[in-house]
Amino acid sequence: MIARLTGTLIDRDGTDVVIDCGGVGYEVACSAYTLAQLPALGERVSLRVFTQAQENKISLYGFIDAAERRLFDLLITVKNVGPSTASAILSGSSPRDLGELIARGDVGGLTRIRGVGKKTAELLVVELREKCEMLLLSWNAEGAVRPAAAASGSPRTLHPLRAEVISALVSMGWRASEAEQAVAEIPATPGDTLEGLLRQALRSMPR
Repeated sequence: MIARLTGTLIDRDGTDVVIDCGGVGYEVACSAYTLAQLPALGERVSLRVFTQAQENKISLYGFIDAAERRLFDLLITVKNVGPSTASAILSGSSPRDLGELIARGDVGGLTRIRGVGKKTAELLVVELREKCEMLLLSWNAEGAVRPAAAASGSPRTLHPLRAEVISALVSMGWRASEAEQAVAEIPATPGDTLEGLLRQALRSMPR
């Protein structure tokens, strides 16, 4: 299975690109998000790759960064969302914005993405909402995607774990005051974790 390709970008045709790796050209399908960040023809490029092996062909899907690849992996677990559909969905927004739409349960926002009907949008929310909430938090913890800072300065006076949870909630679209109140109501325990605190806070957030 091909997991990554690093070589020279030698051709672009619609959503497909060709990468020359040691004299072998690999055709890779990409989302509009990845296409917009590719270098000029003749330059070096490295893409994370998902390999789809079918009975009569092998298809490669390329991703410019880890965030897009991780969200793609979630999308293809949803009923009737295959690799090509997932790539099309990723073309409608950045991985962070798409993840936030799903985490907020914003069916209307998802249906504004080309090719996403109401039924598909509802399935994305039902099946991936909690996973996207966790994914957004993990991006924050790893530094891959930085959430917006909370509007007030109070998170800096909190325990670091609680400040992280407030920042994650603000990045998902809630007001800083709402996030701070929700976190303040969670009793402190010795075994507190980022995921555990976020789950508790989300249960009390206004929908």
